[in-house]
Amino acid sequence: MPARPDAPAYFDHAATTPVRPEVVEVLVEQLQRLGNPSSLHASGRQARRVVEESRETIAGALGARPGDVVFTSGGTEADNLAVKGIASARRAADPRRTRMLAPAIEHHAVLDSLEAMADQGMQLELLEVDSVGRLDTAALRAHVERDPDSIALVSCMWANNEVGTVQPVGDVVQIARTHGIPVHSDAVQAVGVLPVDFDHSGLDALTVSAHKIGGPVGVGALLVQRGAEVTPLLHGGGQERQIRSGTLDAAGIAAFARALEIAVGRRAEHHHTLEALREDLVRRVSAAVPEVLVNGDPRPDHRLPGIAHLSFPGCEGDSLLMLLDAAGIECSTGSACTAGVPQPSHVLLAMGHDEDRARGSLRFSLGHTSTGADVDRLVAALPGVVARARDAGLLNRRVS
Repeated sequence: MPARPDAPAYFDHAATTPVRPEVVEVLVEQLQRLGNPSSLHASGRQARRVVEESRETIAGALGARPGDVVFTSGGTEADNLAVKGIASARRAADPRRTRMLAPAIEHHAVLDSLEAMADQGMQLELLEVDSVGRLDTAALRAHVERDPDSIALVSCMWANNEVGTVQPVGDVVQIARTHGIPVHSDAVQAVGVLPVDFDHSGLDALTVSAHKIGGPVGVGALLVQRGAEVTPLLHGGGQERQIRSGTLDAAGIAAFARALEIAVGRRAEHHHTLEALREDLVRRVSAAVPEVLVNGDPRPDHRLPGIAHLSFPGCEGDSLLMLLDAAGIECSTGSACTAGVPQPSHVLLAMGHDEDRARGSLRFSLGHTSTGADVDRLVAALPGVVARARDAGLLNRRVS
């Protein structure tokens, strides 16, 4: 779908992607149908059929069994369900299991869930990553082997949402499996650009979300192995294997299935397109702003193809963001904001970078609507934006 002439150049696909036209068609069609999938009358049975056929499509696309798929409202709920649900079940079965392990660069949906469990008496151990944002598996092994029987859960994202570095999930599973420790992975950013096979991965639980792959906001899934014990967070009708109660969104689930079907079916071509665009973006930005620093793993086969995370020395990321936005270019800082106060990226800090670099960074993330013309607009605007942001930073330092 071509962009409108006045449309912004959108570099924030890691936050959310435009809904694909084919997915909109499915969503609109299903929204016009009546029926609760749990009802026994004809309309309910038809809605149930839509859900179960979509479940089969999603399972097939992700190398899972239909019974593994537990529908949620999105990635955040799925991460909460995995972390809190598995950790609680493991501690209930054996009170010694109070330790939870995760890389320090996890998405806040995982980190904040872990911290919430820590507030309830469990122990959170954040694992080191190297300078490109990759988990130190030797550190993980040392943490595990110190007292494996006390560990409730290991969570390790498939690929980082800020700098794009792919994590050694296979090694994590191998280390944990030796001691019977369940492993969860947030694969929200990986699906549709990297091969993701749930059964082959050996994971106990895996998070996916529709709106990162051209689907609607508000629907996702947690893939859960049949043998995994998960304490539910929501109670009610007992839907989804008694793990996640609530009326199922048949229309959203059907749209999710269609988006996933397209994303996985076109993955190889999409990966190639994004990698070429990213290489062009990084090369041209580096030429236009020579002092720019590129964050994350430089090896193409060890990072996501559509994320370019760049640091601009002497600039505040928020200033750059707003100046670019005024020029019709939309991206993100990749950092969290608490109560309106900008915070340096916890990912870059965990990678060993200082606060100035962590604050002066932007994430440019590409997706299925990205074009070379978007990169052209960015490269044309960026030198002037960087100069203005740097001047503003110098003025603020003099005033303070």
